[in-house]
Amino acid sequence: MLAAAVCAAGMIQFAHGAEATAYQLIKEGNRYVGEEAKDQVVQIRSEKSVGTMTPNVWYVVFYDPDATFKATEVKFGGGKKLEVKRPMRMLEPMTGNDKKLDRKRMNIDSDKAIETASKDPLLTNLKLTASQLWLDRGDEGPTWKVRLWATKLRDPSRDADIGDIYLSADDGKVLRRDLHINRVD
Repeated sequence: MLAAAVCAAGMIQFAHGAEATAYQLIKEGNRYVGEEAKDQVVQIRSEKSVGTMTPNVWYVVFYDPDATFKATEVKFGGGKKLEVKRPMRMLEPMTGNDKKLDRKRMNIDSDKAIETASKDPLLTNLKLTASQLWLDRGDEGPTWKVRLWATKLRDPSRDADIGDIYLSADDGKVLRRDLHINRVD
């Protein structure tokens, strides 16, 4: 009986972890970086989701003044820390992508970004199968890039990359679309 309760508690915790949003992972990532890097987010990105629209492998990059390339990256899988490293980000200082994201303008979390992108009118008749997200600096502040995949019409066992939708992380407004729905043929 005790073993079943422990197993059930573990499964609940795993299920909760698998559903962690990008912003929840910032808080979790703070546990693995130095004091000066806490909440100093430069970028958040995911891998392509598998079997669901919600990715479960995420990378949170923090601005770290003590790191050689001023960045510490925490990789999460299913809401759990998998790896902490200090990546080589040599081009980012030249492109401006080494600057911290404005946390006050990060109001739309990853789950809402996926939901908003999925409801785009061009996607109404498509069966979406996967997503991949990036939160980076944009002209209007922090911007979500949501890449989507949909089931192919002629071979439903395969999916096709149908493009990207860019959203403001501040208010969720769609900033730009780069969709190629013809790829599902």
